[in-house]
Amino acid sequence: MPSTEPRLGDEQVSAALSLLTDLNPAQLKAVQYAPEQPVQILAGPGSGKTKVLTTRIAYMILHHSIPPSSICAVTFTNKAANEMRERLTKLIGKERTNLLKMGTFHALCARFLRIHATLVGLDKNFTICDADESKKIISSLIKKHKDYVEEHNLALTEGGVLSTISKAKAKGGSTIDVLPPIHEIERKDVSKQPSSFDKHNILGAFEYIVGMIYDEYERTLRRNNSLDFDDLLLYGVKLFAGHKHTVTWCKHVLVDEFQDTNTTQYDLMLALAMHKCVTVVGDPDQSIYGWRSAEVENLAKMCKHFRGTQQILLEENYRSTASILRTSLAIVAQDKTRIQKLLHTTHPTGSTPFLRSFPTEHAEAQFIALEIKRLVAHMGGVLRWKDFAVLLRFNALSRLIESALQKQGIPSEVLGGHKFFERQEIKVLLAYLQLVDNPSFNPALLRAANVPSRGIGEKSLQEIAARAEKSGVSQLSIMEGICDGRLPDIRPVAKRKLAPFVKVIRSLRDLANKSTSPADLIRKLLDLVEFEDHLRKTQPDWESRWENVKELITFASEVETNINAVEEELSSASGEATTSKDNPLRLFLQASMLSTEGANQSEEDSKDKVTISTCHAAKGLEWPVVMVPSTEQGTFPFARSENVEEERRLLYVACTRAQGLLYLSHAERRNVAGLTKDRGVSPFISAVVGEDPTLFTNLQPAFLPADRSVICDILSRPLPNDLEVSRQVMEYEKTVQHHDNCYRPEPRVHSRPNDVPVEIIANFTSSSAMLRNEVAPVFARDTTQTTDHIPAMSGNDSTHPVTSNTAMAISHSVQRHAIHSSSTQAGTALFPRNPTNAPTFTLSAQRPSRPLQQTLSARNVVTTSMLTQPAQIHPIFQKPNMNISSANGNVPPCRPRAPVVVPAPKTTSTLPVSPSNVANPAVQGTKRRLGMGRGVGGYSNKKFKPPT
Repeated sequence: MPSTEPRLGDEQVSAALSLLTDLNPAQLKAVQYAPEQPVQILAGPGSGKTKVLTTRIAYMILHHSIPPSSICAVTFTNKAANEMRERLTKLIGKERTNLLKMGTFHALCARFLRIHATLVGLDKNFTICDADESKKIISSLIKKHKDYVEEHNLALTEGGVLSTISKAKAKGGSTIDVLPPIHEIERKDVSKQPSSFDKHNILGAFEYIVGMIYDEYERTLRRNNSLDFDDLLLYGVKLFAGHKHTVTWCKHVLVDEFQDTNTTQYDLMLALAMHKCVTVVGDPDQSIYGWRSAEVENLAKMCKHFRGTQQILLEENYRSTASILRTSLAIVAQDKTRIQKLLHTTHPTGSTPFLRSFPTEHAEAQFIALEIKRLVAHMGGVLRWKDFAVLLRFNALSRLIESALQKQGIPSEVLGGHKFFERQEIKVLLAYLQLVDNPSFNPALLRAANVPSRGIGEKSLQEIAARAEKSGVSQLSIMEGICDGRLPDIRPVAKRKLAPFVKVIRSLRDLANKSTSPADLIRKLLDLVEFEDHLRKTQPDWESRWENVKELITFASEVETNINAVEEELSSASGEATTSKDNPLRLFLQASMLSTEGANQSEEDSKDKVTISTCHAAKGLEWPVVMVPSTEQGTFPFARSENVEEERRLLYVACTRAQGLLYLSHAERRNVAGLTKDRGVSPFISAVVGEDPTLFTNLQPAFLPADRSVICDILSRPLPNDLEVSRQVMEYEKTVQHHDNCYRPEPRVHSRPNDVPVEIIANFTSSSAMLRNEVAPVFARDTTQTTDHIPAMSGNDSTHPVTSNTAMAISHSVQRHAIHSSSTQAGTALFPRNPTNAPTFTLSAQRPSRPLQQTLSARNVVTTSMLTQPAQIHPIFQKPNMNISSANGNVPPCRPRAPVVVPAPKTTSTLPVSPSNVANPAVQGTKRRLGMGRGVGGYSNKKFKPPT
């Protein structure tokens, strides 16, 4: 039989092979590695792994003459699959790209299960049950066992039970395989009264009822002729491992993000890799999905299953600045069990990552909003809103961030909000079509029966469900029997209500049997139920919902154009005919269920909004500026996490999303469930700063021309016009409150042993100094200045006085820390080496003062804010009492050539500063609605005067 593989022209082959010249040595080695040998490509963040993966596929096709139809490339998301498909189309052409078996694990299994369903005991018209429908099934089963749950004081939720079931399936087993204790527990042991229960018995009762629900959940899915997402993988393994002839087509398997695979996905790879030809790409440092059963140990397991597996390290980063990589690696390198590898960058050093403490979470959120505005202005329009991302450990932290951005008029969106196929109007239309293709899928019936409203009551639906279960048929069959008069004991009024719904389903079924296109079926459905009129009457935002409906038709049309090509590919791969070609509705439903982004992805990407996302959802993405708030104990690591090292890797992933600027922050006090709790900096950060304080700075980027040039170089964007920068900065200063009026962060200085003399002092290294790899200047102690005192952070009673300058407004809000003349590394007092609950800063108004003579030793700390300021510094960082001309106009900001100690004003009292006397102006440009626009400092109630 002549080959059907399309031929490439000489020019296209030459263009594809020329890409090898753009690869670095490690990438080139990975691309050219022998395809018949197993290989692990360990790729750090931003190291070009997608480029390597796609170029390796093209190289295998062009150089090794491996047919594209025998290559299987598996990803974790549709977005990653689509990106690979686009790149490969440019390399080898659309026709060859379409022959590749490429997609997510779930999509790959679904495609072959449609062909070989009978081999694993399934019907070909099975429906894929999404998470929403699964929760509804679990909810009904929990209600069924309500008495048992209440009797044993068990707390069961749909999400919790479903998560337990999903984890069990991810291990590759059923209730009997995964939860054997459930079947060993005698009923009499778990039916005791709650008063006689001990912890062991409660656990036994929990396992018993979850096992019962698991078993009934599986029976419900089979009765509905449906599979959930975990079932797709389990049945896929069953198909490929038990019927080898279904995978004889596969000559090479490539798996992306291999560190995130679970046990079932690993077994799926084993079943596909009959020829032991495997390429996996991953990074154990980015393994952050243990909570959903990902096994980072699969990398080691693969080396045992595939002898001679070679590891190739991609260590050249093309995303981030050197300073961001240095800090990120320091965080993840605390895990001594990790595979040791480095990251190098092609970019300049860039600004040092920013770290600052704030008195409350409100001040932290306000700073983030104002700083985003400041950066946009000082970059002269080079940075837009969509260039910023605020990455959170969990979604609950987003409320204050969203509110602060809204107050400043900054548009934002939460990544992973309502996806297209999760919108209610879309799910209703899909439910009608699911019922047409699979009459046994009862969840679809329950969703569609009363939309538009037909007056079918809950009691009637429950009676229909009971009859269906008793008769062993679907609920739709009972409805059709009622309308056809086969169940005469049903009241006529019920028949009148059910008849319109049954008529719609039968009309659509007739059209589907004639191979009507999915788009035409949707149009017919909209006419039959008058869906537009229904939306107009019931939804205030009906116009936008109707646009979603039209987008669904567009998606159906796009799927329709690919049906023939897909069917030919599947039939060729399996060697047998398939009926899906005669039923295009089935392929459309499968595509919609497996889609996670929907057809509106390009629309979302085009919006100019600040992104708010969880750190998990941000994996694989990048932004010019990344801000990570709440880097505190209880958040990093999360208080309820069982895997501290995975939490550390999660912070590493968040930091490595940044291209040019990285901000980390935390609050000293945070409101948690209505209670204000003291919070300390994350031990992941305190540990690395204790070893190397130059990893972070608390100075905001000044954005001199050189700083703007670095950012533009990293982003490959043109430099902004100086006049435009000046205009935007002036506009910004007119409308936005200065940063130093948002908070009064003052640093705490750690105590030291009393027998260690203090002989030298140092200021915190500025970002400009760090760019030149210079150290902080050291100054001789000046004992003539007035000092105030900061309480120690540890248990030691000794305190360190710090130079006071109450007339000076905090500009950069600098970190003050002292160094004694011991072998301790400079700056280790910024955080203790062992994590504590102590924050990095404290409010000046909260620092109790102690008489100088009560301390065993005293010293003055010269801070950057007290030093000579060069004339070039922008007015936003200048105050009248700081307008000291520099001796040299070329001195970089915040770092003088010679130490200049600014004497503090004389004080007449050692009492702590009252919060009411802090002269902070009110927030400008905001409305005082429900108290949300009040000034941060001072008395907000205008009816009363502050005490004097």
